[in-house]
Amino acid sequence: MNRQNGTAHSGKKPLLILGIGNLLMGDEGVGVHLAKRLEAVAPEGVDVLDGGTGGFHLMSWFEGYQKVILIDATLDAHEPGTIRLIRPRFASDFPRAMSTHDIGLKDVVESMLLLGTLPEIHLFAVSIATVQPMQVGLSPEIEACLTPLSRQVLDLAEVLSGTSVR
Repeated sequence: MNRQNGTAHSGKKPLLILGIGNLLMGDEGVGVHLAKRLEAVAPEGVDVLDGGTGGFHLMSWFEGYQKVILIDATLDAHEPGTIRLIRPRFASDFPRAMSTHDIGLKDVVESMLLLGTLPEIHLFAVSIATVQPMQVGLSPEIEACLTPLSRQVLDLAEVLSGTSVR
């Protein structure tokens, strides 16, 4: 196993930006909307994935990277459009009221912890007011946060990957 900067590499790619969410549930799909926006501007060596509501299907993606920037919606007491960066290390570190795929994502994290394969995760949690069934678009508050969220994700990607994003 090669080690550089204290990180085990063992053939893993350096960085994945992973947007999580359900496009058919309005604001709950913010992570997927952002992933689609970032696909065109991601720096070389940084992959972007629309993870949808993949649950356990995402485990192989997590395992293939040293670091993952995760973007997801959360139902919480914050104003809609509030962006928080969390550095979760355990499933219990994720926000309490994650969106509609909460159990699947926490199960993936717990499983990877048990297997010792959890990458370094940086979670951008975007506060939403409600899940809107059968709505593809985003509310004005969440649409307005996409530009600052994009900037924050790309800034972090630059720091984590050591490459210039812009």
